[in-house]
Amino acid sequence: MVSGDTNVVVVNGSGVALDHFPQCKPKVGEKVIFLLVARILRDKGIPEFYAATKRLKKKWGDRVESQLLGPFDDNPNAMQRSQIEEWDREGIVKYLGVTDDVRPYLREAHVFTLPSFYMEGTPKIILETLSTGRAIITADSRGCRETIDNGRNGYLVAPRDVDSLADAMEQFLEHPELIVEMGAASRAFAESRYDVHKVNAEMIESMGFAKTEAET
Repeated sequence: MVSGDTNVVVVNGSGVALDHFPQCKPKVGEKVIFLLVARILRDKGIPEFYAATKRLKKKWGDRVESQLLGPFDDNPNAMQRSQIEEWDREGIVKYLGVTDDVRPYLREAHVFTLPSFYMEGTPKIILETLSTGRAIITADSRGCRETIDNGRNGYLVAPRDVDSLADAMEQFLEHPELIVEMGAASRAFAESRYDVHKVNAEMIESMGFAKTEAET
């Protein structure tokens, strides 16, 4: 039970090590690479990602490349490997497997996409993406929406809404300059709000562990 005089402090997730995920300017070319990194769960918006990509490919063809990176899971909402492999064979969503280091994949991508309606805490992968300097499309749901200044470093889309997701993705096909502009805004957002040193200092201070000038 929480008492009436309990102080509650909300911090910006667990923060991100900016030096471990250095800014890397995206290389804009003929195609736009949309990357989704997550456990292979329906709640992460993976079916919507597939449907939106399939719709865009009918218009934009090979200018659209959607990639999926992450492990399969035994969660009740997990997707079957056979389904993901079928999508890969179709050429709609390329499955990249699993990795212990997401940095090379973030560097190669142009836009990070996580249409999750999982109702989670702030996803670590989004913080890592911000630090790398990539535009982000994510769902307007708890834990995700806090990482987006809508229209500045990315777009918020309605959860479970293929139309909303496809429209946001298409912005980067129609206006590729946004890839660089929003990527730079993401890095600035990470530096101002999610630097792990700032987050840790805030937590230490809120718990009363920070030394006063008299103690130093």
